[in-house]
Amino acid sequence: MDTPSSPAEEALALCAENDSLRRELDLLHDALERMPRGMCAFDGNDRLLLANAHYRNLWSLPEQVTRRGSTFRQIMDATPGRETAASRNQPLPPPGTAGVRWREWQLDDGRIIEIVVSRRADGSCVALHDDVTEQRKAQERISFLARHDLLTGLPNRAVLREELERGLAANRRGESLALLCLDLDRFKPVNDTYGHAVGDALLRQVAERLRDCVRETDIVARMGGDEFAVVQRGALQPDVSTRLARRIIDVLTRPFEVDGHVVHIGTSVGVAMAPTDGEDSETLLRHADLALYRAKSDGRGQLSYFEPGMNQRVEARRGLENALREAITAQRLELAYQPRYAADDQRLLGVEALLRWNHPQRGAIAPGEFVPLAEETGLIVPIGRFVLERACRDAMAWPAHMTVAVNVSAVQFARGTLVADVTHALAESGLSARRLELEITESTMLKDPTRVLGALHTLRERGVRIAMDDFGTGYSSLSHLRSFPFDHLKIDRSFVRDVAERSDLQAIIRGIATLAQGMGMQTTAEGVETLDQQAAVRSLGCDAIQGFLLARPMPADAIGRLQAPGE
Repeated sequence: MDTPSSPAEEALALCAENDSLRRELDLLHDALERMPRGMCAFDGNDRLLLANAHYRNLWSLPEQVTRRGSTFRQIMDATPGRETAASRNQPLPPPGTAGVRWREWQLDDGRIIEIVVSRRADGSCVALHDDVTEQRKAQERISFLARHDLLTGLPNRAVLREELERGLAANRRGESLALLCLDLDRFKPVNDTYGHAVGDALLRQVAERLRDCVRETDIVARMGGDEFAVVQRGALQPDVSTRLARRIIDVLTRPFEVDGHVVHIGTSVGVAMAPTDGEDSETLLRHADLALYRAKSDGRGQLSYFEPGMNQRVEARRGLENALREAITAQRLELAYQPRYAADDQRLLGVEALLRWNHPQRGAIAPGEFVPLAEETGLIVPIGRFVLERACRDAMAWPAHMTVAVNVSAVQFARGTLVADVTHALAESGLSARRLELEITESTMLKDPTRVLGALHTLRERGVRIAMDDFGTGYSSLSHLRSFPFDHLKIDRSFVRDVAERSDLQAIIRGIATLAQGMGMQTTAEGVETLDQQAAVRSLGCDAIQGFLLARPMPADAIGRLQAPGE
């Protein structure tokens, strides 16, 4: 049987329990004070029971309002800042019910405090407080990046679609809406010449100029690459969108100074309006893009509004592109050759290779219809490779003194494939490089002079002859002659057409022939169709003649039988 404890022993035991409880309470108090989160607790009468050090430091509250027994109202009156709108819009729990509520407070110094309040049914509660300023900034940054272009800071395609949907909803209530799509002219040469860092800096300057062009209610977005768009709401259309488009074209045509370089670009603009051109964002974007394509087809710095017929033209273009791809794969493209004769004794000097396409259903399709399409789509590169290889092979069957001329495109220079394609064609066929002549136009020289001249010098060093085609029709023909030692100038047919009757044309051709002779170049008059034209260009000093009067384009097997016109 247990012996009963004496009063003294019970007192000692009680003291021991109190000491243990006190140590536990001290440990709990120390843990609360050291918590990395602010914490406070209120009783059912909204009086403060406890508040830890992090809570006091977080809110920078006076000591007297954080003492036990302070009312919630006293604390709130001393609290700086204000509750955020997102927090104010949170629903309140029914009175007398337990639950958890999220609140958010913005202090006067800009910090954001997040509060999670756990309330019990008796009205008492515990609240945890965290400084989430950096977290909110990171979230805002992530949200911004998801909706904006990182390079320019402009809204991105996703935001543009949202704005279009909002604008279309307002449009159905009677508000006007116009969508302007634009892309930059001559941007790629800037990237290729000065590097992507300069190109990126240029895009940022373009974005700033676009922001300055529009109203506060307009939305400017970057669609990607050098493409931008503007959503214009609540204005008199089409007058206001026309003025804006003209202003944008004018502003982007002005020179840019980028990292010490003066850069010249430009833009074209396509416009679609709701609801006439589309009642949903996809249709409106597609139609504005079609209008932009039309504007660019009309030349640089142009404005075009969508028209219903554009859809049919695009479908026709797509069908032609597909057929051209099939023709390349199936090797349905052919070459014809137009002879070039000496002006004095009409000796056969060489031929020019001309591309021909006989469509299975449409028949012969003019080069002027499919060659520009091939350049736009990049198909001119495999086509150009085919022309070089076929022309070099065909020329091997002709007399050794004859040259074969092949026209080359600016796209072939831009893609960087021309030198390799020429080298391969000569090696595969066994043709001497001196028998191959490449014809380029002045416009090709203008598009990327550095790249073009580099390729031409390489080819000429390997023995290939270089001719300037359509000479005299460009803006700086003489400067091109200074920049590269051409072997051959082909005088454009526009100077030959009326040369027999016009003294000014005679003076121009005589001057070109004299200039070429002094620089060691040959000259050929193109488009000779009458005996009077033939006599005129011969008397003015042209070395060679090419045109329907002497011979029309013909198949390769007919060239070997020619010696003089008519034979």
